[in-house]
Amino acid sequence: MLRLAFAALAALLIGPGLAAAQNGPLHIEVTDGNIQPLPYAMPVFVDEGGAGGLAAQISSVVKSDLDGTGLFTQINPGSYVQKVGGVNAPVSFPDWQAINAQALIVGSVSQSGGKVVVKFRLFDVYAGQELGDGKQFAASPAAWRRLAHKVADAVYSRITGEAPYFDSRVVYVAESGSKAARQKRIAIMDYDGANVKYLTDSSAIVLAPRLSPDGNRVLYTTYETGFPRIKMLNVASGGGSLMAETPGTMTFSPRFSPDGGSVVYSLEQNGNTDLYKMSVAGGGSTRLTSSPSIETAPSFSPDGSRIVFESDRSGGQQLYIMSASGGEPVRISYGDGRYGTPVWSPRGDMIAFTKQKGGQFFIGVMRTDGSEEKTLTSSYLDEGPTWSPNGRVIMFTRESPGAGGGAQLMTVDVTGRNLRQVGNAGGASDPTWGPELK
Repeated sequence: MLRLAFAALAALLIGPGLAAAQNGPLHIEVTDGNIQPLPYAMPVFVDEGGAGGLAAQISSVVKSDLDGTGLFTQINPGSYVQKVGGVNAPVSFPDWQAINAQALIVGSVSQSGGKVVVKFRLFDVYAGQELGDGKQFAASPAAWRRLAHKVADAVYSRITGEAPYFDSRVVYVAESGSKAARQKRIAIMDYDGANVKYLTDSSAIVLAPRLSPDGNRVLYTTYETGFPRIKMLNVASGGGSLMAETPGTMTFSPRFSPDGGSVVYSLEQNGNTDLYKMSVAGGGSTRLTSSPSIETAPSFSPDGSRIVFESDRSGGQQLYIMSASGGEPVRISYGDGRYGTPVWSPRGDMIAFTKQKGGQFFIGVMRTDGSEEKTLTSSYLDEGPTWSPNGRVIMFTRESPGAGGGAQLMTVDVTGRNLRQVGNAGGASDPTWGPELK
């Protein structure tokens, strides 16, 4: 169950009659899929000068962001009665009530001095008042999509009371070529699949890229030396370097600590795989586990105090939690099947995972003590979850079967009701969602 705390606009989900009868904010309980998307109106933003086609493009991205959550649905613009003349034009609330618009978004776009400026206002139609104060964002013309995401983030946060996530990026493995000869490169893109940038070439096998907490660096596993090694690269410059190597070992499955200052990873030596931690600045490493089993896929809790990981120490692949400094781990997965690739939610309350059972793969979530396990997806091959910055949405890899099958990125919210494909071109796998951009 997911609680959406609505302030003034919470009443909009119930209707004008109840809204008028309430004094003060409401709290709406949204249970598994039992929610009707909030109908809103948003005329195409007005071009106030020099914006060219950007006003329409920005409006389109705002709509895509909001509607993609499954919580909002835009009313057909063909039914709009009032023609809005800009952000400062008076609003005829009865005209919007007549088409059952419960929220109204109006905006304008202008360009001057090398900057695109977007202004917008959000109204509660039935209360007949503005929600908060109007806002404006400015950026270079090349960053116009970020402006749209900023507008959508502001609307989303005001209505749901949750943190934003549209203005964020995802690092992943871009795949091309046949299934038998797949070429892979590390790439980064906007959360919705736009603005793809390749960070490596396809000369070596690359796996499991992980963004730093500030979004400026990427850790990943590379086979450029012939064996798996951990490499760190700078997103802006593209420059990279291999992490410290222990002779006779293989290192893989790295992940940053929440403060970005250290890395936890798997190290294989003499047929045994354990977890280690090292400083990003270099120096020696600290061994965290010591067991004749395979320990891998570590992920820190948001406060950096604990690590969740997968291990076969009990005879099958299961999930364990231990202190970030090591010590005896505690098993948390006890359902049927095998569990792997755990990732701690940014909110700290849940762990997402991959589960394999009965020839199917599932993406699921559970509480940090292993309780309230719930599967969100099921297919031939779903794996590798990653959380949105606000902890509401999970992105993962879905691979289709057969010689012509390929990998693609999907998202699902924590209720499991809003499954969508990410609109990036070509094959893709191993996503890691980065922080909200500043």
